[in-house]
Amino acid sequence: MRAVGIDVGSLRTKVAVMGDDGILSSAVAPSSDSSESSTKAALEQALARAGHDGDIYVVSTGAGGKAVSFSRQQKAITTCLARGIHYLLPEARTLIDMGAESITVVRINERGRVSDYGNQDKCAAGTGIFLQQMAKLLRLSMEEMATISSKAKARAEITGTCAVFAESEVISHIHRDPPTPVEDIVAGIYVSMVHRIMSQLQRVGIKKEVAVTGGVAANSGLVSILAEEVGHNVLIPPTPDLAGAIGAALIAKENMVQGAR
Repeated sequence: MRAVGIDVGSLRTKVAVMGDDGILSSAVAPSSDSSESSTKAALEQALARAGHDGDIYVVSTGAGGKAVSFSRQQKAITTCLARGIHYLLPEARTLIDMGAESITVVRINERGRVSDYGNQDKCAAGTGIFLQQMAKLLRLSMEEMATISSKAKARAEITGTCAVFAESEVISHIHRDPPTPVEDIVAGIYVSMVHRIMSQLQRVGIKKEVAVTGGVAANSGLVSILAEEVGHNVLIPPTPDLAGAIGAALIAKENMVQGAR
């Protein structure tokens, strides 16, 4: 029997398969309207890569975790993120998870358990979906945004706390005479996102080391500005989008061991 963790996000479903010696395989697939079908697709990929076709013990988490009918247990995403980042980066004590529709900040103790947490999911501003909207508005890819932000000579002021208002501000910068340089606009977008993250961090408390997970963690331009605000380098695991799934797999493995006693 293999331990499997499944993190069903709003955009992507992540699966991690764990064996006795660590993570055997993983898979990421687009989430669909049917959490069950997208989950099974990602699970089949991960199990094939692990070379396993036997019994599995599944723990699920994330926005669609409760919809996974074959899961033995559903766990809170904060719990799974804490366990996952502790496995990947044991020195981390503060975690910032930048997902598609939410920002989650978790303070972690030395055992990888949650000490405190905060979550922002009431507005798209500051999330991965918001960043995608801004990239589309500027007619840039996410990679292009990250690259040109380092060339900014200033950072455009974008103060809207709502995604709609922030988008209006970006449009006004584009249509000014002369227009605000696009690299300055991108840097301003990143700063506005970082300010939202920092407000969460201040409520929870910042304790070194600080790690970043989630799909947005791959954006080097945003992470660079975040590190400036935090005051020191932030850590990014090799697979930042799999932290929740890995944490769920760790819990599944522990449940299996306890059940065998």
